[in-house]
Amino acid sequence: MIELLQANPLLLLFLVVAIGYWIGQIRIAGNSMGVAAVLFVGLAFGALDPALQMPQIILDLGLVLFVYTIGLANGPGFFSKFRREGLREVLFIVGIMALPALLLLGLHLALDLSPATTVGIFTGMSNNTPALASVLDLIGQRGGADTAAADAVVGFSVVYPLGVLGRMLVLAIVLRLWPVDFAAEAHRLRHQYPIARDLQYCTIDVTKVAMTERPLRQLRREHAWDVLFGRLYRGDSISLISNDTQFQVGDKIVIAGTPEAMAQVETDFGRRSAEDLLHDHAVYNSRRLFVSNPDIAGKQLATLNLRETHGAIVSHVRRGDVELLARGDTVLEWGDRIRVLAPREEIPHLVELFGDSYAQLSHVNLLTVGFGITVGWLIGLIPITLPGGITFQLGLAGGPLLVALVLGALRRTGPILWKMPYSANLTLRQFGLILLLAAVGVRSGSAFLNAFAGGAGWLIFGLGFGLIVVTTPLALWLGYKLLRIPFSLLLGMISPQPAVLDYAEEQAQNPLPGIGYTLMFPFAIIINVILAQVLLIALQNW
Repeated sequence: MIELLQANPLLLLFLVVAIGYWIGQIRIAGNSMGVAAVLFVGLAFGALDPALQMPQIILDLGLVLFVYTIGLANGPGFFSKFRREGLREVLFIVGIMALPALLLLGLHLALDLSPATTVGIFTGMSNNTPALASVLDLIGQRGGADTAAADAVVGFSVVYPLGVLGRMLVLAIVLRLWPVDFAAEAHRLRHQYPIARDLQYCTIDVTKVAMTERPLRQLRREHAWDVLFGRLYRGDSISLISNDTQFQVGDKIVIAGTPEAMAQVETDFGRRSAEDLLHDHAVYNSRRLFVSNPDIAGKQLATLNLRETHGAIVSHVRRGDVELLARGDTVLEWGDRIRVLAPREEIPHLVELFGDSYAQLSHVNLLTVGFGITVGWLIGLIPITLPGGITFQLGLAGGPLLVALVLGALRRTGPILWKMPYSANLTLRQFGLILLLAAVGVRSGSAFLNAFAGGAGWLIFGLGFGLIVVTTPLALWLGYKLLRIPFSLLLGMISPQPAVLDYAEEQAQNPLPGIGYTLMFPFAIIINVILAQVLLIALQNW
């Protein structure tokens, strides 16, 4: 069996993925390992025989696909949040990265560890493969022995799984001892990020004179209602409500929004109507359409002038599992599913405008994906020299991620659409993550087992586990209590590894951890690479 797997690495890959995915679905006390189980199954297979290996290209492909797709998806949120609160988050990231390095410096002196082992523990804690690569390169440049490189790899391999499983364990304990209302937090941040909302409809009778004879534009400024105004029923006429609409007593209006927001509008205008006009299609039809036309993707709804050209409005935008209330500044993404309200005769024209082709959404523009990854890969290879002669590269993780963040924020450049449909992005991201975890697990399994068999692994294991147990809760406390960073974002910011991020998103039940991850990851790579090399130089010259 070992010979068969050794001769067929793809067979080994799919076997690890299948078993890992199955184990990841098992729930214990309400928690599951999720896709992270693939990493630990890979470690188990790698420990069976040193000859079991994954080709480097599988690891590289998985890493590049994961960071590129997550960068594309979160580019707009990354830059908008960095403009608002970037300095605070950067200082926080620097602090939580530097703290383990300072603690390891003291432990190194107390336990007489080799410099390479200490730095290997540091890179393993942060699950930072580029940092380990930079350390190995520095050891070679300084004429280090092969044993030094081996010590760094062992330290990294032993602690790396703890960086995943240890953080997941700490997060599970912290969330039980320190309950967080993720739904309330997501509601509070709903205007800043695409968060799922409970959107409903209702019909309201206008009975209050204070709401009449003034345009809706003025009323909105005074009351800041977070709802969408749809149809207006006045006598026998039916029309769409615009910002210039002036209401009269006796009007019936159909609105959409959350129950809380609609209750406020109901209080201000009068009362909920006994007549439900939501499904009245005498003049206007409601239709769900897919945004599959690449010429529409990346544009704001207001720029389409739907009311003027088609007598239509868009009330909802569904992106993945997230339902959003449509606004004029809402940017349509390729793969969105929108709800339009329009005259029956205009529906075919709107289908032609938006595309409404599910099959088209399964296609990935390989030109833009290939070009983006190529540019990111090349940027990752550029050596960056710091004062003191320390040189590092962003590598296969940092370069493609930075390029993807920029392209995701741009969305499109003229006719070129950089983003991909939500479903295609999610599929490629999951595929890349599974390749990455399986390859890292199998390649580290043998070193992981040998370290424990030799005895040194237990010391390294204990140090790594202790540091994670101490620094992770401390980082959560500092970020949440002291800096007031939303806990959902914070979960992503302290998740240095995709499997931890996947677990964090499962706990939060919203996409905010992904925003925190993309804010943290580029800086964390750079900071970790620098700190790892500085730490090695300092310990060697101590």
